[in-house]
Amino acid sequence: MSDPYVPPKVWKWDEGDEGSDRFSPINRPVAGSTHEKELPVGKHPIQIYSQGTPNGVKVTIMLEELLGAGVEDAEYDAWLVRINGEQFSTGFVKVNPNSKIPAMLDMTTSPPTRVFETGAILLYLAEKFEHFVPKDGPGRAECLSWLFWQMGSAPYLGGGFGHFYFYTEEKYEYPINRYAMEIKRQMDVLDRNLADRRFLIGDEYTIADVATYSWYGQMVVGNFWKSREFLDIDSYTNVIRWATEIHHRPAVRRGRKVNRTSGTGITERHDPSDFDKFGL
Repeated sequence: MSDPYVPPKVWKWDEGDEGSDRFSPINRPVAGSTHEKELPVGKHPIQIYSQGTPNGVKVTIMLEELLGAGVEDAEYDAWLVRINGEQFSTGFVKVNPNSKIPAMLDMTTSPPTRVFETGAILLYLAEKFEHFVPKDGPGRAECLSWLFWQMGSAPYLGGGFGHFYFYTEEKYEYPINRYAMEIKRQMDVLDRNLADRRFLIGDEYTIADVATYSWYGQMVVGNFWKSREFLDIDSYTNVIRWATEIHHRPAVRRGRKVNRTSGTGITERHDPSDFDKFGL
């Protein structure tokens, strides 16, 4: 049996420790840029810098929903920023000092408006174009409550459960059990709420659904981290029904394809015709 870990009085970064998962080489305890590189700017009003992760597709789904609703000013260029260190370029850090994808520039303002953090981007776009967020006080409050629920809950899903259950080479019982319990509690929160609601706040599809689907919906439909059986996902029937409906929305199908690196989508998006090869 190995000796128990005793935390030091002051934590220090061991730069030679590459850890046990694929993200370890880019993890560091300081902010700021590591290399010089400016970001490209396309012809459209909205510029997106991202990768097709659950957080990344929140924004491209939202933009495709806006375009599908006839909002022509929501046209966008989506540039690929791989989270292998490209997010630490000088250009990206200017748009998002937190160095996390996605980040957005609204080129219709002078100077261009930067927006980072997915909840902020979704709310900015919803308010700018007056779509997918209720105008009445109670409806807006409910929408924002579920939006921020997702923002606060998802780190337990991805950075917690997904990290220890799937990405680390060596598996540890305590963190897997701890995060599995929390994720099942979160799934139960969603399942109970959706028992008598079509979408998260009722009959209206909102940015709360966009944000929550991108993590929890895709996990239910796509079997994130091969955890379907382990988490007994099939028992959350209301979540499955909600996620499946959103999964098949035309805008969602397009938005999921953007900034993909696996060959299942498009690395960049600059025109609606970019989806033609997928029949979308």
